[in-house]
Amino acid sequence: MAQIVAWVDSSLFRNTHILWLYGYVGCGKSAIALAIALKFEQRKRLVGSFFFFRNTGDRSRMAKFATTLAYQLAAAIPGAAPFIEKAAKDPGLFRSSLVEQLRRLVYEPFKAAAKQVRLLATLLLKGPFLVVIDGLDECEDRRDVQTFIDDMLEFFKKNPLVPLRFFITSRVEQHIEGRLKNDQVRLENLINDCSRCDIDTFMTTCFEEEKNRNPVIKAYIQEHGEWPTKKDKDKLVDHINGSFIFASGLFKYIVDPADNQSTPMERLPHTLNMNPGLDTLYTRTLSRSQHVPHFTDVISTFALLFEPPPIVEIAKILGIEAYEVVQVLVNLQAVIHIPGTDDLPVTMCHTSLRDFLTNETRSGAFFVPPSYHLKLSYRCFSLNLEGLLSGTPISTNTYYRENCWPHWTSFLATIPGVSFLAVLEQLSHFPDRGLSYHLFSFLQAFLYLFDENSDYMSTQAMDVLISCVESLALALECDPAPDRWLQMGFLPFLGHVGYERRHVYCSGIQHEHATAFQRNVKRVETAVRAKVFCAFFAFQHSL
Repeated sequence: MAQIVAWVDSSLFRNTHILWLYGYVGCGKSAIALAIALKFEQRKRLVGSFFFFRNTGDRSRMAKFATTLAYQLAAAIPGAAPFIEKAAKDPGLFRSSLVEQLRRLVYEPFKAAAKQVRLLATLLLKGPFLVVIDGLDECEDRRDVQTFIDDMLEFFKKNPLVPLRFFITSRVEQHIEGRLKNDQVRLENLINDCSRCDIDTFMTTCFEEEKNRNPVIKAYIQEHGEWPTKKDKDKLVDHINGSFIFASGLFKYIVDPADNQSTPMERLPHTLNMNPGLDTLYTRTLSRSQHVPHFTDVISTFALLFEPPPIVEIAKILGIEAYEVVQVLVNLQAVIHIPGTDDLPVTMCHTSLRDFLTNETRSGAFFVPPSYHLKLSYRCFSLNLEGLLSGTPISTNTYYRENCWPHWTSFLATIPGVSFLAVLEQLSHFPDRGLSYHLFSFLQAFLYLFDENSDYMSTQAMDVLISCVESLALALECDPAPDRWLQMGFLPFLGHVGYERRHVYCSGIQHEHATAFQRNVKRVETAVRAKVFCAFFAFQHSL
């Protein structure tokens, strides 16, 4: 910390504009980044900060990186606001490249404001301003990360005296390391600075706080004396070997209030047998809920959704009750954060949990196969269809609307070269075989088989498609609730089916297959129109 603060405060003539702090998972990079950001915010020299976090929507992408920094810059240095506002009047700016947005919304406004007398006085008295960027490796837009680094280096090369510094933290990854290992960047390896003393202080503080609030520990100390003993605590600190995330996880495991099968005093010796690192901790923690109903579905959904899900959303996607989701998650609080209410996102204590769950070699029985994206795609589709047929405003289901297709493409990426028959085989195991199932199967079969890279001329492929549309027609004809078809939101589906019928007709399919396909599509159209007519007639008759 002291070295980083000294670097920020140092003269521009004697030090770099950029410092990269790197280290392995859980060694405390984010904690240091936050502490540095808070320190320089108090000194009124923080231009802005961005803390990346994988699979959290905007925080895992570069899309709002420039605009977020610009907003913070305007608040931190009011003299930059007029220049930002002028640039923002150009409607095309927000559709332009990341480089253009950073240049016009951040770099140029800062340069212009830095020339003002008041800011120059601050610079002379206190030192340069700072931008903090944490977890750059957590950003999923790798090419944009490389573009950002290249442009930042070029900016400081052209403007060596601009009073601005960037403090960046990340794990060592090739697309970052290859660009930041540069004469313009100061490198700091946190592994070299993560001392045993820091971990000892952290664990001592955690245990002291827990002793003050845990009646079981209080009663044990009254009868047996000090806990943990210095000998046990020293063994634990040595075992942790410098990893703050491992230290935090182990401590939560030891004092977990949800575990009523054992006491903290009994769990402490177990932690000394865990292999250093997080995998053993993750395995031990997950095993607590392994027997609970819906465990596999809840963990798989939690691991693969593209945004952190609230408990109610996990329940809705899986078609179960919220309390059943809580029953699975409540024993896992050593590795996940459960919010106080069911409508706030459940998050991982560290993204390495997702890496663990999606790596079969590491996670074993807890492995979440990427093929589970198929079920998530289907559930998103079903919830969308349910909203259309019930009249629920689709804007309330934005995740389902926007991510059905991404989950489908993520699933397809796991089965290169596999026939769609194998895909349908996986679909056939779903318990729900209603209208949603048949409509999903038909649409995905069509999109898959008529993709530009697919051999859609094969006889087998057309047999699959005809079978899907025939099943859909039968499901529509047997649908028992015509009143819901009065919702006008479902009618555009007819145009979609008509397009597919014309596409098959124009694609050179054998005549007998084309005829069979069009016959069954006509059944689908007739069934939909009949449902709408019956529903409308029943509605009119009830008036």
